[in-house]
Amino acid sequence: MIQFFFENTDEIALNPDIKSWLKEVIISENKKPGILNFILCDDAYLLEINRQYLQHDYFTDIISFDYTKGKIISGDIFVSLQRISENASQFDSGFEEELKRVLVHGILHLCGYHDKTEAEINEMRSKENYYLKTFPL
Repeated sequence: MIQFFFENTDEIALNPDIKSWLKEVIISENKKPGILNFILCDDAYLLEINRQYLQHDYFTDIISFDYTKGKIISGDIFVSLQRISENASQFDSGFEEELKRVLVHGILHLCGYHDKTEAEINEMRSKENYYLKTFPL
């Protein structure tokens, strides 16, 4: 079950196919969808999560809490809509495209991908691009 919540931000309209697309990403990674909560929020809300749970004092676009068991992908994924908007401007990509990229990025983290080293970052970006092209909305 994939759910979207809004905290400290106005609710935005989401493409009605987004949940199906995210499920397809999970299935393509040979995993099964469990309970996934996407909490869409503002910078201040996500900064507090970052400080409280990760002891990081900086803005970020996404934080994921992984509750995956075996092949069943579950977790809470917090996404700053303000960061999405700024990233879209910075990368000249459009808000919806950047939102899809960050949502799939969170799913890939729960599927076991990391982005700490240059090689991991390259693999993550390659996977993001693949899914954005393979499952367009």
